Amino acid sequence: MPFKINSLTCFLPMPSRAKTNNMSKDLQMRAAINQKLIEMGERERLKELLRAKLIECGWKDQLKAHCKDVIREKGLEHVTVEDLVAEITPKGRALVPDSVKKELLQRIRAFLAQHSTL
Repeated sequence: MPFKINSLTCFLPMPSRAKTNNMSKDLQMRAAINQKLIEMGERERLKELLRAKLIECGWKDQLKAHCKDVIREKGLEHVTVEDLVAEITPKGRALVPDSVKKELLQRIRAFLAQHSTL
């Protein structure tokens, strides 16, 4: 069964006005980069690479086992999908090997270097 990889948003405390300005610029830059990745089809290629790397390193199996543990611990009747996602997300992020994160970051940087009109 294929699994879906989504970006997740963190909620941070309200920053000062100066930080808000910088964050606004950062968000605009991220949006522009994301749009370029989508337009050029690179986002899908990166997602496929990530899926393959996560399966290869056993991440998917580890997370699946953690889900089963959580369901066993709480009982199937007492776990919603939302509860399960909230419970496994931190562990899922922590289990992604640094080498996978570095490879994705290198590929994004290389893409941006090739398409530096941003």
